[in-house]
Amino acid sequence: QVQLVESGGGLVQAGGSLRLSCAASGRTFGTGSMGWFRQAPGKEREFVAGIRWSTGSTSYADSVADRFTISRDNGKNAVYLQMNSLKPEDTAVYYCARQRIFRIPLTNPRNYDDWGQGTQVTVSS
Repeated sequence: QVQLVESGGGLVQAGGSLRLSCAASGRTFGTGSMGWFRQAPGKEREFVAGIRWSTGSTSYADSVADRFTISRDNGKNAVYLQMNSLKPEDTAVYYCARQRIFRIPLTNPRNYDDWGQGTQVTVSS
């Protein structure tokens, strides 16, 4: 059993920054990758960013590639999402997700085994 706990969400003005954190606990041995997804009201859950645990290679959605940065701390079993130049369209609940075994594409939420409860990010205009 693995638990993922996100933190760092909140209300920010357009152009501002937030840093999301996700800590994994429990049976975390053998993480394939971790990722961030988001879901806005009335919309499907969408991929934001992912990081392969063994190599640190990253992948981003086109809409955030030049503004967001995903990183990891292997020792703490944690993943982070630095979000800069936030826009109102970034408003959503952000979810942390984990793969037990690396699977592609990282963009498919069905390839993830564990999910956090989500943290709200609201960007005001």
